[in-house]
Amino acid sequence: MAVRSALPWPFRWALLAIVLGFCAAIGLWAFEFGKDIAGLEHGAQNELVLLRSEMAELRDALEKAKSERDHAQSIANTAGTLVTAEKASEEQYVLQLKQLEAENRSLKDDLGFFEKLIPSTGQEGVAIRGLQAEMQDGKALRWQVLVIQASKNVQEFSGRLELVFTGLENGKPWTASLPEAQPLRVRQYGRLEGLFEVPAQVVVKGIAARVLEGNTVRATQSIKM
Repeated sequence: MAVRSALPWPFRWALLAIVLGFCAAIGLWAFEFGKDIAGLEHGAQNELVLLRSEMAELRDALEKAKSERDHAQSIANTAGTLVTAEKASEEQYVLQLKQLEAENRSLKDDLGFFEKLIPSTGQEGVAIRGLQAEMQDGKALRWQVLVIQASKNVQEFSGRLELVFTGLENGKPWTASLPEAQPLRVRQYGRLEGLFEVPAQVVVKGIAARVLEGNTVRATQSIKM
């Protein structure tokens, strides 16, 4: 025989209602909590997409900056090359200018020396003031002749120069002259020079120079070797 305690039906319904309400509250709380979790994940996904987009933009900007930097570096290198080339050209021009100045000074010195040879008064006409010659390698004779007009402010002289070489060939007298007379045009001074091929077995002993105007001899000079 069993003894059971029996609850009244109103209490049973109240207890059931409480349990059902508690379950409903738990379900509502779980639903709301799930919504919050889902919302957070969705927001994080959007933020990740946004960050990736910004990173791509930053990468593009970085590539553009690198490209501009490389372009600027190329321009700088080209400019440096041009500056170096211009500097080298400028140095070369300066060197050439110095050489020209030195040559100009030398020419002025020569002109001053030659002008001293020209007397302000005296006999007019052309004269031979310098006749020089020297052997080169024992085969050729280099000669130089300086012709001047013995006054200033004179008209240009036009004539020709003849050279006669004398010496010995195998112990016998030998004479020769230039193949052609040298044309000569002189206002105050003029210098002529050239090479004369000396035949084998010939020893040159002397040179004679003559300045001619037509068939008239205007000046002569001779030297011994």
